[in-house]
Amino acid sequence: QVQVVESGGGLVQAGGSLRLSCAVSARTFSTYSMGWFRQAPGKERTIVAAIDWSGTSTYSADSVKGRFTISRDNAKNTVYLQMNTLKPEDTAVYYCAARVGNWGSSTRDYPYWGQGTQVTVSS
Repeated sequence: QVQVVESGGGLVQAGGSLRLSCAVSARTFSTYSMGWFRQAPGKERTIVAAIDWSGTSTYSADSVKGRFTISRDNAKNTVYLQMNTLKPEDTAVYYCAARVGNWGSSTRDYPYWGQGTQVTVSS
């Protein structure tokens, strides 16, 4: 059974930074691609960033490009989302998701999900 646990959310002022972490309990974490998604109240869950199993291929949504960076440490079974220059519109619950193989951009691509962590950006 693969377990995914996010941490690092919180309240931050606009222009500030946060780093989210996602710990994955999987014997073969290095074979999993990872995605960060977010969901604001009343809106659909959408992809923010993704990274392949090796860390060499990444994706960032246009809305966060240049501000958010996804990375991973396979030795620690952990993936990170560094969020800089945060805006009020980044406020959402952020979810980490895992899948074997290449990363995907749809929620349907990922079978394993964390419980989410709240990020609130005040203006």
